[in-house]
Amino acid sequence: MGDGTGGPGEVVPVNPFPVKGAGSCGPPVSTRGLRAERAAETATMGGKNKQRTKGNLRPSNSGRAAELLAKEQGTVPGFIGFGTFQSDLGYVPAIQGAEEIDSLVDSDFRMVLRKLSKKDVTTKLKASFIAMQEFGTMCTERDTEIVKGVLPYWPRIFCKISLDHDRRVREATQQAFEKLILKVKKHLAPYLKSLMGYWLMAQCDTYTPAACAAKDAFEAAFPPGKQPEAIAFCKDEITSVLQDHLIKETPDTLSDPQTVPEEEREAKFYRVVTCSLLALKKLLCLLPDNELDSLEEKFKSLLSQNKFWKYGKHSIPQIRSAYFELVSALCQHIPQLMKEEASKVSPSVLLSIDDSDPTVCPALWEAVLYTLTTIEDCWLHVNAKKSVFPKLSAVVREGGRGLATVIYPYLLPFISKLPQSITDPKLDFFKNFLTSLVAGLSTERTKTSFSECSAVISAFFECLRFIMQQNLGEEEMEEMLINDQLIPFIDAVLKDPRLQDGQLFNHLAETLSSWESKADLQKDDKMAHSLEKVLLNFWERLSEICVEKINEPEADVKSVLSVSNLLQVLQKPKSSLKSSKKVGKVRFADEMPGSNKENEKCVSSEGENGEGSEILAEPSLTHNCSDLLSPLRKKPLEDLVCKLAEMSINYVNEQKSEQHLRFLSTLLNSFSSSQVFKVLLGDEKQSIVKAKPLEITKLAQKNPAVQFLYQKIIGWLNEDQRKDAGFLVDILYSALHCCDSNMERKAVLDDLTEVDLKWNSILQVIEKACSSSGKYALVTPWLKGDILGEKLVALADHLCNKDLESTVSSESYFSEKWTLLSLVLSQHVQNDYLIGEVYVERIIVKLHETLSKAKKYSEAENNDSSVSFICDVAYNYFSSAKGCLLMPSAEDLLLTLFQLCAQSKEKTHLPDFLICKLKNTWLSGVNVLVHQTGDTYKQSTFLCLSALWLKNQVQSSSLDIKSLQVLLSAVDDLLNALLESEDTYLLRVYIGSVMPDNSEWEKMRQSLPMQWLHRPLLEGRLSLNYECFKTDFKEQDTKKLPSHLCTSALLSKMILVALKKEIVLENNELEEIIAELLYSLQWYEELDNPPVFLTGFCEMLQKMNITYDNLCGLGNTSGLLQLLFNRSRENGTLWSLIIAKLILSRSVSSDEVKWHYRRKEGFFPLTEGNMHTIQSLCPFLSKEDKKEFIAQCIPALLAWTKEDVCSTNGGFGHLAIFNSCLQTRGIDDGELLHGILKILITWKKDHEDIFLFSCNLSEVSPEILGVNIEIIRFLSLFLKYCSSPLAESEWDFIMCSMLAWLETTNENQALYSVPLVQLFACVSCDLACELSAFFDSTTLDTTGSLPVNLISEWKEFFSQGIHSLLLPLLVTVTGK
Repeated sequence: MGDGTGGPGEVVPVNPFPVKGAGSCGPPVSTRGLRAERAAETATMGGKNKQRTKGNLRPSNSGRAAELLAKEQGTVPGFIGFGTFQSDLGYVPAIQGAEEIDSLVDSDFRMVLRKLSKKDVTTKLKASFIAMQEFGTMCTERDTEIVKGVLPYWPRIFCKISLDHDRRVREATQQAFEKLILKVKKHLAPYLKSLMGYWLMAQCDTYTPAACAAKDAFEAAFPPGKQPEAIAFCKDEITSVLQDHLIKETPDTLSDPQTVPEEEREAKFYRVVTCSLLALKKLLCLLPDNELDSLEEKFKSLLSQNKFWKYGKHSIPQIRSAYFELVSALCQHIPQLMKEEASKVSPSVLLSIDDSDPTVCPALWEAVLYTLTTIEDCWLHVNAKKSVFPKLSAVVREGGRGLATVIYPYLLPFISKLPQSITDPKLDFFKNFLTSLVAGLSTERTKTSFSECSAVISAFFECLRFIMQQNLGEEEMEEMLINDQLIPFIDAVLKDPRLQDGQLFNHLAETLSSWESKADLQKDDKMAHSLEKVLLNFWERLSEICVEKINEPEADVKSVLSVSNLLQVLQKPKSSLKSSKKVGKVRFADEMPGSNKENEKCVSSEGENGEGSEILAEPSLTHNCSDLLSPLRKKPLEDLVCKLAEMSINYVNEQKSEQHLRFLSTLLNSFSSSQVFKVLLGDEKQSIVKAKPLEITKLAQKNPAVQFLYQKIIGWLNEDQRKDAGFLVDILYSALHCCDSNMERKAVLDDLTEVDLKWNSILQVIEKACSSSGKYALVTPWLKGDILGEKLVALADHLCNKDLESTVSSESYFSEKWTLLSLVLSQHVQNDYLIGEVYVERIIVKLHETLSKAKKYSEAENNDSSVSFICDVAYNYFSSAKGCLLMPSAEDLLLTLFQLCAQSKEKTHLPDFLICKLKNTWLSGVNVLVHQTGDTYKQSTFLCLSALWLKNQVQSSSLDIKSLQVLLSAVDDLLNALLESEDTYLLRVYIGSVMPDNSEWEKMRQSLPMQWLHRPLLEGRLSLNYECFKTDFKEQDTKKLPSHLCTSALLSKMILVALKKEIVLENNELEEIIAELLYSLQWYEELDNPPVFLTGFCEMLQKMNITYDNLCGLGNTSGLLQLLFNRSRENGTLWSLIIAKLILSRSVSSDEVKWHYRRKEGFFPLTEGNMHTIQSLCPFLSKEDKKEFIAQCIPALLAWTKEDVCSTNGGFGHLAIFNSCLQTRGIDDGELLHGILKILITWKKDHEDIFLFSCNLSEVSPEILGVNIEIIRFLSLFLKYCSSPLAESEWDFIMCSMLAWLETTNENQALYSVPLVQLFACVSCDLACELSAFFDSTTLDTTGSLPVNLISEWKEFFSQGIHSLLLPLLVTVTGK
C-alpha cells in the first residue's frame, strides 16, 4: 500500500481521508489531500508594490505609521495616531487640521464615521448597527469620488468593528464593506494590507450570516482565480495579525476591562482565537504553493510557542475544532515543518483521540489521519499501547459515544496506517480491535439509531476485509477472523432484529462476493486457494448457527425470521446488492474500475447513508438468481437450504410446528426448485387421489412440486382452525413456479378451484396475485378462465339469495366471500379486470337484481341483508373504474343506488347506516361518469334515466315534505358531483331533461286546488263570473304536496346549485323556473288557514335558501317581468297577483312595471287576463293612469246590450275595472259616479231580470251572479266615496235593491258552499252596512240635502227589514 497503484489485496489510497472536510475554507479534504488552487493571473488589486511592513497595524510609533502611510498609500497627508483606549485596533489617518478633514470627507459620511467611532459602550452597539447600515446605503447612493474620500478611514473602523461582540453589527459591517467595494473597486488596493487579516477572520466568523457576508464581499472584490494572488500580496501582514491574536492577545487586551463585562470579554476572545485559527487554515488553503516557503519562518515561530499547542486541550470545543483543522492544513501544506515539530504534534493530536465532543470530532479525526500520514515516526513520541489504543478502544466499545457516523468511517484508514511494529502481535491486536468494534454495537444508543448501527456494521466489514486481505494465507489469522469475529457477529445480529436494519446481510453478501471474485479470477493461485479455504470454513460455521436456530421444537420467531432474511440476501447476485442510495464505502484494488483516478474515495464520510436490508419481493419468481451466483456460493448455499428445509418439514410432520411451516414458506419463496421439493417429499410415495384427471396425475408424477402441492399444501390450506393462511398460499405459488408452463399452472388451479380449494383460499391466491406482478403472471390464464368465472357468478347468486331468504346474521360467515367478489370486480391490472369481462357483467347484474328487491323488506330485514355488502362491492368497483366506461349493467346498478337514496326511509325501509353507504357508493359511480371522455350525457344511461325518474317523481307521485327533502338532498349531491366535470354542458343538459314542457306545467297548475280564490274574490282584488270549484282539500290529501310545488322546488334547487357555479342556462329556463316558483308561493299565500304541511313546505324552501331574492341575485333575470306580464295578460288569476306581490314587496320598481302598461288601449277588448292584470295594478297606478283606463270603460258601459252585460268584455268586466279604480280612491269625479249610477238604473229598467231580487240562485248562471256582485260592490263604493246629493229615485233604487238582494241572500242559505253565492251574500251585507253607516253619520246640517221622509223611511222600513233578515241568518250560520 502507499503509491495508489497497488495490485489485488492492497488498499489503494495513501491518504484515505473522508470526503467531507471539517473546515470552512477551500475545497473539502479529498482522499488525495487538500490542495489550494494555483492562480494563473495576477490579482486585480494591490499592484506590484513589494514593500512589506511587519505588523503595520501596530507600529511602534506614530512617526513610523505616518511614514508607512505616506509611502504605501500616498494619498492622505498627515500622520497616524493611536486610539485613546486599548480596544482601538486600528489607526486614524489624521489630517493636519480639522479644516482639511472637513474638506476631504463628505459631511454626511463624516457624521456616520463619527457614529462608528463612538466610545460610549452603553450606546455604541445600537448606534454602530444603525450607522453601519447608513454607511452601506450611502456607499450605494453616493458618487464614486465622494465614497473614495472615506477609504483612508475605513481600515481602522473595519478592523475594530469586524470583531464587535454584537453579531448583527459584524454582519452589517461585511454587508456595508461589499457595497463599498462595488463602488470604489480597484481604488481599495492601497488599503488591502491593512484589511486582509481581519477580512479573512471575518470569513471564518462563528456567526454564519456574518461569515457569508464577508465571503460575498471577498468574491465581489476578487474573482476566484485572483484570490490566491490577493492573499499572497498580503500574506505577511495577515500572518502577523493572526499570530498576534493567537499568542499575544488576552480577553483584557481585546476589550476594555473597565467597561466590558468579563463574560463578554471572554466570549469575544474565544471567538477571535477561533477565527484566527480558521483564518490561518484559510490562508494556507488559498496561498499558491510557491508562496508557502516565504511564510515558513513565521509558522516556525508560531509552532515554537507553547501557547499554540495548548489550544488542542482548550476548554472551548470550537477552539479545539479550529486548532485540529489548522493542524490538518499544516500537515498538508507545510509537512516538513510539522515533521520537525513531531514531538509536539503527535501527542497533541493522538492523545486527544478520545475527544467525544461532536464539534471537535470530525476535525480531530482528520488531523489524526494527516498526522499518521505526514509524520512517519509519530509513534515514537507517544506510547501507543498505554496511551492511544486504550483511549481508542474505550471510544469504540462505547459505540463512538453517539458519534459513530463521524468516527467509524475513519477506523479503516486509521488501522491501514499503523506500522507493524505498533500492532505486533498483530493477531491479538486485530482480535482486540474487532472485538471492541463489535462491542460498540451492543450499546442501546447504537441499537436504536439506524445511522449509528449502519456506521458500526459498515466499519466492521471494511476492517475485516482489510485485515483478511493483508493477512491472507496466515491460517491462524483467517480462523480468528471467521470463527472468532465474523460468525459470532452474525450470530449476535440474528438474535437481535434491531441490528438488522444496518444492512449487515448486504455487507456480508458483498464481502463474500469480493472473496469469490478474487478466488475465481486467480485460480490455481495461492491466494485463491486461501480464499476458497476461508469460504469453506465460513459456510460450515454459518450452517452450524443456522441449523442451531432452526433445530428447536419451539424455535425463536425472531431468529427464524432473521435466518430467512439472511438466506434471501445471500441468494442475491452481486449486481442486485447495489443500494438505491449512494453509500460511500472502502474500495479495494481489485474492485476498482480500469481507469483508477487519483481522487478515488477510500472512506465514506456519511455513515448514516445506509438503508435497511432490502429483500427482493419475488427473487424466485422473476429469474433464477442461483444461476448468477459463484459456484463457491451456489453449492454450499443450496446444501444449507435443503438441510434447513428437511429439518423444517420434519418438525411440521411430527409436531405440526407452525413456526417451522412459516419458515419453510419464506425459504421456498426464494429457493423454489425441484431439488428442494424432492427433499420435502422425502421417502413418501403417496399418490394423488385416483379421481383426479389424467393430466393432473401425469403432472404430479413428473413434478415433485405439484405432488407436494396435492399431498401437503392443500391439506394445510383446508384446515379450519388456521386463520392466517397467507404464508401457505406463498408455498402454493412456489410450487406453481416449478411448473414448466402457464397451461400446466392453469390446469392445476382449475382442478383446485373445482374441487379442493375453499373460498378463503381462492381469495388469498387472488390477493397474492394482485400484490405481485410476478405472481400475477403465473396465474393470469386461470384468472381469465371459465372455471373461476362461472364459480364466482354462482357465488354471487348464492350470496344474494341466501341473505334475502334469511335474516339470520351472516356477516362473519359471508364477509370473506363478499371480499372476494369485491376484489375481482374492483382490481385492475393494466386497465383490465382480473377475471373475464363477461363474468364481471353477470356478477353486477346479480347485485342489481338483489338491490332492486330491498324495498320489499322491512328495516330489520334490510339491516341483516346483503345490501351493505353490495354497497361495499359496488363502491370498490366504482372507485377502481376511474377513466373507464361503465358497463350498462353497472349504470343500472348506479340508478337503483341513487333511487334508494332519493326516497324516504318509509318507502325504502333502509336503516341510516345503509343509506349513508348507498350515498357514498352512488357518488363514487357518478364521479366515474363525470370524468369520462366524450359526450358523457349521451353515453350514460344513468344520467338520462335518473333525470326521467326525477321528473316522474315530482309530477306523478305524491310526495310529503320529508320525501321531498330527501329527494332534494340527493339531487343536490348529484348536481355537485356533476359540477366536477370540466364541461358545464353536462349540468345544463341534465336540468333541461328534468324541465317539464308547457303542457305539463299547465296541467300541474290546473291540478292545484282552487280554494286560493276565496281571499282575492272577497277582498275585491279579482273578479270572476264563472264557478271554478265546490270542494275543500280532501282528507286523504292533507299530507301530500301538489305536483306543481314539488316540481318548482326541485328545479329551483337545481338552478340554485348551477347559478352558484356561474353556469348560464339556455332557452330562458331560469326565468321560467323562477316564474313557476312564484306561482307556487303565491298560491300558498292566498290560502286561508293553509294546512300545516304547506307551511312546512315554505319553511323548507327558506332553509334551503330557495327564495326569489336568492335566485334573482345569482343569475340574469332581465326577461322575468316580461314573462310574468305575458302570462298575466294571457291567463290572469295568480299570475296577476304575482305582479302585485312583487311591486308591493319592492322586488321590482314601479318604473319597471310602468313600461309594460304604457299602452292602455292594448288591454282592450277585455279578456279575463287583461281584466285581472288591470285589477292587480290598480293599487299602484297613478290617477292619470286610472283615468285613462276608466276612459276606455265608460263608452263600453253605455253601449252594451242585454246579452253582453254579463260578459267579461261587456258590462261585468268594465264595471269590475271601474270598481278596482274606485276602491283605490282613484276617482274623485262626482258627476262620473252619478253617471255610472244612472247607467245601472237604466240597466234595471231595460234588463230587470238581470238583477237578482228575491230569486232562487240555483237557477241563476255564474255570469249573472258576477255582474250583480260588481253592481252591488259599486253601490257600496259609491256610498263610501261620493259626497254629491242623490235624487229621491236614486235613493229608492239603492235602498230597495239592497233589501231585495238581502232577501235573495236569506232565501239561498243552502247554496253558501258555492263561492260566488258566498261572495254575493258578503257584498249584499257590505251594502247594507254602508247604508247603515251613512244614515248613522247624518247630522242636522247634512239632513237638509236628503229627500223628505228619507230618514224616517230608513228607520221605519229599511232598517227594520235588514234586521228581520240578517238576525235569523246570523243565528242559522253560526249554528252550522
